[in-house]
Amino acid sequence: MKHILVPFGTRPEVIKLAPVVRALRAAGHTVTAVDTGQHADAAMSGDVQLDLGLLPDVRLTLPNGPGRLGALLTGAAQVLAGVPADVVLALGDTHTVPAYALAARGAGIPFAHLEAGLRSFNPRSLEEVNRRVAAATAQLHFAPTARAAAFLASEGVPASRVFVVGNPVIDALRDRGVVPVAPSSRNGVLVTAHRASNVDDPARLADLVEVIAQLASLGPVRFPIHPRTRARLLAEGLYDKLAALPGVTCEDPLPYDELLQALAHARVVVTDSGGLQEEAAYLGVPVVVLRRSTPRWEGVEAGTAILTGISSDAVDAARRLSEPGTLARIAALPCPYGDGDTGPRVAALLASPEVDPLLALDEPDYTDGTRPWVAA
Repeated sequence: MKHILVPFGTRPEVIKLAPVVRALRAAGHTVTAVDTGQHADAAMSGDVQLDLGLLPDVRLTLPNGPGRLGALLTGAAQVLAGVPADVVLALGDTHTVPAYALAARGAGIPFAHLEAGLRSFNPRSLEEVNRRVAAATAQLHFAPTARAAAFLASEGVPASRVFVVGNPVIDALRDRGVVPVAPSSRNGVLVTAHRASNVDDPARLADLVEVIAQLASLGPVRFPIHPRTRARLLAEGLYDKLAALPGVTCEDPLPYDELLQALAHARVVVTDSGGLQEEAAYLGVPVVVLRRSTPRWEGVEAGTAILTGISSDAVDAARRLSEPGTLARIAALPCPYGDGDTGPRVAALLASPEVDPLLALDEPDYTDGTRPWVAA
């Protein structure tokens, strides 16, 4: 059994890591859970920690402004200096991931990446940079799907270091007892938007408001508004216009269980969230992705998700996906993102003696004339 340090800083990380940490502890591992401070808003972090039972052993705070990324790395180095961890296990693609990956490497502690191998192929995406830093520093790559594992293989990651374990969000959904709702019992549209590339651009933000107005023609629209999005809407003078739209309900971020029920009862979800794409697949709900690329290609391949960006194409896609025949087809498909046993798989792998050699950070020795490449 190992001492595993698990950092998290955002609501999606808490949701996905809660069942993993439970499984690690149940298997006999020691876990030090660290709130990195990336989300200070209670609705986006603290509340869901209480709700899902992932309470940090260490809680950090970060300054506002441009020094946050540096403070993340400093905090990571300080935590690792005081915790005798055997492995650092981080999930996803927020700034918490490269901060703790680099700090682990600096401290000589192996790093394992959960949700490894996702690729959007968008060079302007900070999340894509974070994923690639994780791939470059990880000793173990816990990929959610075979597609993600294939992306890692194409980048030269040895197959011996890659393990397809599913996505732990499916563990969370199963733990919460959420079940799909029959298409005939669903109604309306669920909308979420929070990505900086969408809401920080005034033109795209105005387009988002127009898209939401048009979506109301398909039924009632629920729009739980992320704090970042709300701040941008207010700054651009768009919030009152949005709130006054007929058929549109603007509300604060929903507690996780309420969000899942809203998703399960929607005919279609229109979002730029990655996690919602996975949760919707489990619940058989079609997705319109308010992006032109996505790291979750499995839904696009299956025809359950359509990439549109923020444009009138999103409304057309939502209309097509919410047709009865399409809803029935999508509801019948298996979820491509896992079976709800990711946490136990990760716990078993980290306890396996066969994995121990992969965690070694030994300095190579080529003084005998061997070289790290195969001669042509």
